[in-house]
Amino acid sequence: MSANSPVGRLAATVDRLSREVRAAQAEAEGRALIELAKGILVERLGCGPSQAARQLAELTEQAGTTQLEFAVEVINQAARDRMSEVTNAFLAATRAAEEAGRDPAAVRLRAAESGALAADDTQAVAESLLAQALRPLGAVAVAIWAAGADGSLTLAGSAGFSPAEAARWYYVPPDVATVARCGLAERDGLWITSLADRGLPSVGRHHHPDGGRAAVPAGTGGRVYGVLEIVWPDPLPEQPPQIVRQVEALAELCAHTLETYTAPDGPAPQPRVLPDAAELMDLADGLYDPALVLVPHLDDQGNLLDFRIQHVNSRFLDPAGRPRAMVSGSLLLEAYPMAAGNSELFQRIERVYATGEPFRARRMNLTALVDQVPLSSVADISVSRHGSGILFIWRIEDETARLASLLQHAQRLGRIGGFEENLLTGEITWNGQLFDLYGRPESSPPVPLQELPAHAHPDDAVTIGRFLRTLLHHRRPASAAFRLQRPDGVTRHIRVVAEPVLDTDGRLLTTRGAYQDISAQHWTEVALAATRDQLAHTEQHASERDRLALQLQRAIMPPTQAPLQVPDLDVAVRYRPAEAEQLVGGDWYDAVVLPSRLVLLCVGDVAGHGIEAATSMVVLRNALRGLAVTGAGPGQLLSWLNIVTHHLTGGVTATAVCGLYDPESRTLRWARAGHLPPVLVRGSEAAPLPLVRGLLLGAVPEAVYEESEVQLAAEDNLLMYTDGLIERRDRSVEESLTHLLTAAASAPDTLDQRLDRLLTYSRSDTDDDTCIVGLRVG
Repeated sequence: MSANSPVGRLAATVDRLSREVRAAQAEAEGRALIELAKGILVERLGCGPSQAARQLAELTEQAGTTQLEFAVEVINQAARDRMSEVTNAFLAATRAAEEAGRDPAAVRLRAAESGALAADDTQAVAESLLAQALRPLGAVAVAIWAAGADGSLTLAGSAGFSPAEAARWYYVPPDVATVARCGLAERDGLWITSLADRGLPSVGRHHHPDGGRAAVPAGTGGRVYGVLEIVWPDPLPEQPPQIVRQVEALAELCAHTLETYTAPDGPAPQPRVLPDAAELMDLADGLYDPALVLVPHLDDQGNLLDFRIQHVNSRFLDPAGRPRAMVSGSLLLEAYPMAAGNSELFQRIERVYATGEPFRARRMNLTALVDQVPLSSVADISVSRHGSGILFIWRIEDETARLASLLQHAQRLGRIGGFEENLLTGEITWNGQLFDLYGRPESSPPVPLQELPAHAHPDDAVTIGRFLRTLLHHRRPASAAFRLQRPDGVTRHIRVVAEPVLDTDGRLLTTRGAYQDISAQHWTEVALAATRDQLAHTEQHASERDRLALQLQRAIMPPTQAPLQVPDLDVAVRYRPAEAEQLVGGDWYDAVVLPSRLVLLCVGDVAGHGIEAATSMVVLRNALRGLAVTGAGPGQLLSWLNIVTHHLTGGVTATAVCGLYDPESRTLRWARAGHLPPVLVRGSEAAPLPLVRGLLLGAVPEAVYEESEVQLAAEDNLLMYTDGLIERRDRSVEESLTHLLTAAASAPDTLDQRLDRLLTYSRSDTDDDTCIVGLRVG
């Protein structure tokens, strides 16, 4: 690149400005040291500032050195501290750097001290130490840790690390074995040739895994305030004593700054990236269940790599049997590597952290988390997010305690109390449930088996005596049911079972067994027996009512009826009762020659079944027959019958169709009350008569019924029927009526054959009564 090119000129300008900045910085630092030396001369010689300046210039000329170097010597002589004692060693270690044209080591050393003392925070101290004193030793980074009262470490200042790395390592919980923690525990500090050899976690580990480390306690006046940790990029050979003392002096310099250090988030060091972790730790400590507090572990780009176990409460039990101190502070996948490979636990924790949705798992096998644990070891897992932290509740299930709890609940739910009685010592053991059964406080003495009759109902003495003889005399298991009379006056029904425990010679040593409260079972059996008796009585009563209804129905309407004596007219009836007696209904029919020589034809159906329907049917049938002698038409007859139904039958309803046939004119006048219309069969065709208006009987107090008249011809057949002939549960009335018309259109030889055919081919499936009245014109 040409120096005259634009880029070359720009590079030269940048280089020049950089040199000027370094020179100005060195000059400023030098002026501070020179002014400090002048102050020392003012104090020692008792002169003014101008005289001290002239004296310093004369002494510098006599010594043949620079004014800055002579000022440092004056400061060293006046301080007489560890810093001045190791100046020569530090100068020797950095002579190569001096030969390259840099400032003398003593100047840099005092400049670092001056910058540290003038700095207003620990971060500035770390930057000054790295720039002025540690880079000449080959170091690339430095960390100043403040020690908390609880054993934690806080990164008070650092230089040479990325902001993300420093943020992740801002807080180290107590008992976490890091380089700084181990250095704090060592009186002379910790010097590590290669971090990879020791395997200790620390800040910047991923950037310089093979580099050397030094961790020296930072203390003064017999009190340690923290740790100075120095990072080298390459393996660190054994250092001479002069360098070790130099680093110790720098650590002591840091102690003066840490002495007044306060964490930005409060008096107790807390993670800067997780300000809510302290509350979460307090919450975990207050839980009865074992708990962990996890914080996210991020990479340089802020991506989630793992979770750090920041806190472990006192109730936590590690499934691998490790102490809590070994788990606290480590990464989750380092502590429990199986969580990543053999289960979805780590993915579940990631999801909880990402979405905030809690995760619960019952009886998780711990081999999915830690290898080489008993296969029977299981735990209940609960993971929830609180702010930026994760609360991980991990309860290892104690199988013995779980079974004992199940047994206790079973005894409570079954109202069972156990006992054991030592016949040699007289010692009796009851569990709490047995005291509850007896209604006695647990502080009272248990009741021996021999005294059981005194606590039972007198009528049960024989039963208890047989139980005690079998158990104590015959030495066989026994059981008995008796009534326990408690001190509070309550009587409970109890079943006791017991067995003897014999020695090798067959002598009775102990009896053990259990009492069970069977009062609920006893009263249930009593209630069931009473219910059976009541049901039997009800069934008998219902059967008698059904038989009465059937007898009444058959007395009024026998299945067959003698034919009517009418010229040129055949009349036939069919009645098919319900197959089940309890379904006896209110279907009825009538066919009678009136005094007017007209023929009354009618069918009807009272709603319901049983004795009420049968008695209502009798009332309506007889009422219509009596009303018909008045000579009124069918519409008027149904209107009167509606009044009878509404007022005299106890609120029942019914349907009916009524017709009056005149044999001379062969005409039929008819009316209907909510019933299906008659069917006319003429030749090979069958069709229902045109529908006329008419409400069912009993629906309203008064009703008017429309009449219709049809002219019949020779060989015509007219059919009246109830819905029991066609009604089906799975078909509409229209479909059933179509099937009836098809069956009625056939041409049997006689009217009786036609009615029998209709009953035979009926598709009704409701098991209801059926009535059919047919007439055939001659």
